Amino acid sequence: MIKRGLTPPLVVLAAMVAAGSALAQAQAPAQAPGQPAAAPTPPPSWQQGRSPVATDGMTKLAPVAGPPVAAALEKLPVDKLKVPAGFKVEVYANGLANARSLARGTDGTIFVGSRLVGRVYAITEKDGKRTVKTIAEKLHRPNGVAFKDGALFVAELSRVLRYEDIEKKLDNPPEPKVIYEDLPKDEPHGWKFIGIGPDNKLYVPIGAPCNICEPPATHAQIRRINLDGSGAEVVARGVRNTVGFDWQPGTGNLWFTDNGRDWLSESVPHDELNRVTKPGEESFGFPYCHQGDLLDIEHGWGKSCAEFTPPAAKMGPHSAALGMRFYTGAMFPAQYKNAIFVARHGSWNKTARVGGDIQVVTLNADGSVAKTEDFLTGFLQDNVYVGRPVDLLVMPDGALLVSDDYNGAVYRISYGG
Repeated sequence: MIKRGLTPPLVVLAAMVAAGSALAQAQAPAQAPGQPAAAPTPPPSWQQGRSPVATDGMTKLAPVAGPPVAAALEKLPVDKLKVPAGFKVEVYANGLANARSLARGTDGTIFVGSRLVGRVYAITEKDGKRTVKTIAEKLHRPNGVAFKDGALFVAELSRVLRYEDIEKKLDNPPEPKVIYEDLPKDEPHGWKFIGIGPDNKLYVPIGAPCNICEPPATHAQIRRINLDGSGAEVVARGVRNTVGFDWQPGTGNLWFTDNGRDWLSESVPHDELNRVTKPGEESFGFPYCHQGDLLDIEHGWGKSCAEFTPPAAKMGPHSAALGMRFYTGAMFPAQYKNAIFVARHGSWNKTARVGGDIQVVTLNADGSVAKTEDFLTGFLQDNVYVGRPVDLLVMPDGALLVSDDYNGAVYRISYGG
């Protein structure tokens, strides 16, 4: 019988090619005599740590790829987002593909980093109209942004840039100065969130170069440097991957989120919310102890979780807790004053996903966590993401901005009573 779409000569030719290929494969040796066997191709980094006997349930899990471009205004899921009574969610800006970390300039410019598209954006407002400009592009993982004394700091994968007097030069940005490049070039957990603390130093995290491993001494930590790039020192160790931190009003203590390892199970470990009380002296457990009370099945042997600083709060298994900010504004009701808002990007290493929301963490007078509650929900619909929150920013009027890298947008949450 002749296959549809092929003439008889083509059928014969196809059969000859196939037979010749099969014969060649049968005759070719597995490897040249005396030559070592080729090393197997390593799995992608996100599969590292997964059981070599992967079940069907495991093979269905993989990182969630967002759309390659920003969503149109009418496609943004504002109508699906739920907040407590009296609060309102609206679009602040759109058209910022892969919008990630947020920082505000002295003149009110909102700077937005990205992880995948290599751009830094600026959102300006004049006469009630907002404009989005791309002020830098072709950078490598410019996720982190921070602002101080007229200068914009941008953290790429392996270096930190400084743009001087940027708000006066948004239409013609200056060439940046590289102020710090003593950073690893590992892609896994290599993107960075940065912030400037009350000590006037720039804080830069360095994630573990793996899902789970014994990290080099240069990794799994948070460093701080002077604003000119000098004076680097380690603030915290045992930090797998933090993409959000802030300083507690009154105490000045650094608090940070940390993402737990993958492939241990669907229900553990939880992501963490941590507090640094002794800079440079504390380890938060990675890779030996997870969530403060769970020894790693491989690296935990001979260790005790009591050796490490436990988290202040567990933020849900694989929830991807990222940006966090203390609420220092005056617009929201009194119970939110100095509470912590945490953006949970949402899980991928879990069949029934969690996250895709904003949680509010309320503290006791002694700084311990009193409770954690939902604040904004709706980015996760029937186990499918319609958006993914990344970072937050408290505005001078007390409103809260939220970035969404899935849709390339920034939302504004306000309270009207």
